[in-house]
Amino acid sequence: MPAGRVASWDGKTLGAWSKEVDGADVVVNLAGRSVNCRYTEENLKAMLESRTDSTRAIGEAIAEAKNPPRVWLQMSTATIYAHRLDAPNGESNGIIGGSEEGVPAYWARSVHIAKEWEAALAKAETPKTRKVALRTSMVMSADKGGIFDVLLGLVRRGLGGNAASGKQYVSWIHGDDFARAIDWLIEHDDFDGAVNLAAPNPLPYEDFMRAIRQAANVRVGLPATKWMLELGAWAMRTDTELVLKSRRVIPERLLAAGFHFDFERWLEAAKDLVAHHH
Repeated sequence: MPAGRVASWDGKTLGAWSKEVDGADVVVNLAGRSVNCRYTEENLKAMLESRTDSTRAIGEAIAEAKNPPRVWLQMSTATIYAHRLDAPNGESNGIIGGSEEGVPAYWARSVHIAKEWEAALAKAETPKTRKVALRTSMVMSADKGGIFDVLLGLVRRGLGGNAASGKQYVSWIHGDDFARAIDWLIEHDDFDGAVNLAAPNPLPYEDFMRAIRQAANVRVGLPATKWMLELGAWAMRTDTELVLKSRRVIPERLLAAGFHFDFERWLEAAKDLVAHHH
């Protein structure tokens, strides 16, 4: 017996798929062009439009539904917060990025995309549907093709060392905790607005990569200077912002509400991911 139905859509207009929203209990929208790309004008435009168009379409489908879902969980990003080393960003006191000094000016484009993404959610007229913006950090899973798979591959090739200063923070969440948090947010009707999906203990990049090396029993990790990162990012068709921006984000609201993380520390998470990597 199939687990569900599949309905295709273009990610921006209403269609036959919108009938699936009518009568659904929950809508979870994860749509958006991958950020793992070169930040050309064309790609930045696609990153923005794929997020805002799909969010707007979901809102229209919910608004037209006779029996709208009780909750809409909309993907967002922890990249909305400012690059900072001094203190973590929680929902109540986090600094929204875009105007930091001493960072590449184009980093503000990622923050703009995040703001517009959440604005599209906020503008949707869905009075009977609770809306949650999932400000998600890097989701770490043991699956092939994910970010952990890439990082582990670098480590096993001896390239998983420090990057630039190594002081920039990495925010992360184990895939199992991400799934559990989604279930938790569905069940807690008092939760709406922005919620940070990140483990409680972000850590500097140098410590983050050291933990992967330890989990994988790899002793040596060659460091990369900024120019080496630029060259590597060009070769891998990605952007250095993904590594160099300090994302120091904590799950303030989830912790205050009593949500329990199975993986609070990166080393234990990395060991689990290496053990289940396939």
